[in-house]
Amino acid sequence: MVTEDVILLVSIEQTQNAYGVWEKTETARQVFCKVSSVSQSEFFEAGRNGLNPEWRFVVFGADYGDEETVIYNNKRYGVYRTYRDGDFIELYVERKGGTNKAVTSNGEENPG
Repeated sequence: MVTEDVILLVSIEQTQNAYGVWEKTETARQVFCKVSSVSQSEFFEAGRNGLNPEWRFVVFGADYGDEETVIYNNKRYGVYRTYRDGDFIELYVERKGGTNKAVTSNGEENPG
């Protein structure tokens, strides 16, 4: 597989601060991938289930750690389905509403 692009996989860690309040910390890391549109059948099947699929990312299986958020071109997407194919895993994503801020690879917020 030729990796053509880079995505950010975002993991979320919850920690309790000194006052007992739970805080979420996002950490993003770069992963090489192959990007393609979802197939027509995937689009219609997901649409029947209330989803709005946009992209399919193929990454090395060892690079994916069950993250639920992907950032591609400064837009956040939620992973709604995965499919393992040998050494690779396909991530099917839809646009996430309400959480459109992006983070850089070192976890800082990107205003763009």
